[in-house]
Amino acid sequence: MNRLLPLLEEVRACRLCEPHLPLGPRPVVQAGESARLLIVGQAPGTRVHESGIPWNDPSGDRLRDWLQLDKAAFYDERRIAIIPMGFCYPGRGKGGDLPPRPECAPQWHELLVAELPEIRLTLLVGQYAQRYYLPERGKSLTDNVREYRRALAQGYFPLPHPSPRNRLWLRQRPWFEDEVVPALQAKVAQALM
Repeated sequence: MNRLLPLLEEVRACRLCEPHLPLGPRPVVQAGESARLLIVGQAPGTRVHESGIPWNDPSGDRLRDWLQLDKAAFYDERRIAIIPMGFCYPGRGKGGDLPPRPECAPQWHELLVAELPEIRLTLLVGQYAQRYYLPERGKSLTDNVREYRRALAQGYFPLPHPSPRNRLWLRQRPWFEDEVVPALQAKVAQALM
């Protein structure tokens, strides 16, 4: 029995952390049973909250560039699932958007991933996804990304967040775009074959 569609309806109707959301709940998720690539990001920003389309912002533009995917391929739920750590916009803090709400991933991730049997590769975008999914706790985002081959053994590919706010991180680590991005592109192409 297809359990994914009713589960996605449940996720999209979720109100678990409604009292904490300044713009109210609007869970953003994309998935199809035949998806081969899973992208686990942080949480929607205001643009994504408004549109309801995941990665529909400058961060998404950079991510698609890293993956060498156009919008049509990226938003094809039959091939790519997008499940953020927090499904709704969490609000704004001192240094930018607040972290993803902690209720979402424990409530929904295991259930959703169980309904995605064809996933070949999971991209862990940002520190929150890496802390949740990678078995070696306490490593920095830089270490996780630099040592991406270790995570690949478990089907994960750790990435920095592609936010324009991370320009300095990228500039200080040219090895990311020189070495990691080409490996990422090859792995994504292989997963989507």
